[in-house]
Amino acid sequence: MSEATATAGALKRLADEGVSVWLDDLSRERIASGSLAGLVESGTVVGVTTNPSIFQAAIGSGAGYEEQLADLAVRGVTVDEAVRMTTTADVRAAADVLRPVYDATGGRDGWVSIEVDPRLAHDARATAAEARQLAWLVDRPNVMIKIPATEAGLPAITEVIGAGISVNVTLIFSLERYRQVMDAYLAGLERARAVGLDLAAIHSVASFFVSRVDSEIDKRLTVLGTDEALALRGRAALANARLAYEAYESVFGSADGSTGPGDRWSALAGDAGANEQRPLWASTGVKDPAYRDTLYVEELVAPGTVNTMPEATLRATADHGLVRGDTVTGGYARARADLAAVERLGIPYDEVVRQLENEGVAKFEDAWQELLDAVAKSLVDKGVDAE
Repeated sequence: MSEATATAGALKRLADEGVSVWLDDLSRERIASGSLAGLVESGTVVGVTTNPSIFQAAIGSGAGYEEQLADLAVRGVTVDEAVRMTTTADVRAAADVLRPVYDATGGRDGWVSIEVDPRLAHDARATAAEARQLAWLVDRPNVMIKIPATEAGLPAITEVIGAGISVNVTLIFSLERYRQVMDAYLAGLERARAVGLDLAAIHSVASFFVSRVDSEIDKRLTVLGTDEALALRGRAALANARLAYEAYESVFGSADGSTGPGDRWSALAGDAGANEQRPLWASTGVKDPAYRDTLYVEELVAPGTVNTMPEATLRATADHGLVRGDTVTGGYARARADLAAVERLGIPYDEVVRQLENEGVAKFEDAWQELLDAVAKSLVDKGVDAE
């Protein structure tokens, strides 16, 4: 299936339901080949997200990076600086490809995300400083800086939003942490308003991770092995995400007006013109082959959301996705019942989501280190003893 024909059916219906489709992938080869431009021009993709694992796969392969790495080697830059220069160059180029979408939607879509060095995830000051540096280096209005939703990440989110920089908050697994993320965003907007910044120019998404929740809870359910436990497989992640959307509605109000916005948000959204922080469904590639490969797309359709998909999920959705309207807002009672049933079986929700957050940070740190190692080898191969 070509990029130009990937708009058929389900992807168009997702857009009609108020779901923005972003691609969870980026590489220099994708940019240079016109693949990304084709997806954008066809209307299939209206945003891009990246993470350390994505860049490790792209730059680690070497394809398209040889000339820039050779120049960086001649200049004798450090490995950290070489990684920063290559990743921001890709994001800058992708932001230019997405700029027409950003302009046409008034900034609602057309974003490209780049994450701060994951080794800083537990250092609020360093995270905020890195976020400012990345925003300066990319120098595009449609770049979002990704900040992990660790405990240290929360004050960094507030500081960076308060400086007028748009943020993609990543690695959200728990409902409690998600509420803290929304609070950090509102605090940042209040800080930006206090110093006279234009709130309409500040955007944010909150990346709520999906499939990893099922991977961990399903593993524990399978170990239990009872009929009740096995019947709950594949339900916890959707329940968690649906309750996150309920929490979003409690702060920003529902699309149909059945739930009004909170007073704090109303004060920011009124004359100040602030933008709501949209929920973004991340980790939407299905890990268990027993499940439908479009599960976390079809079952998380709700207005005002973003679904960021790896290419395989994007293509599967275009090929055989079944979009049947809103599959989130009517399911809150069932979602609570599913998570309660998991808890009754002795699988503690708080322990699982805390473990997933720690593992998420560790996985990105490992991918970043692999990227540093690959770039260091490339610089040495090109005649520089990289530091």
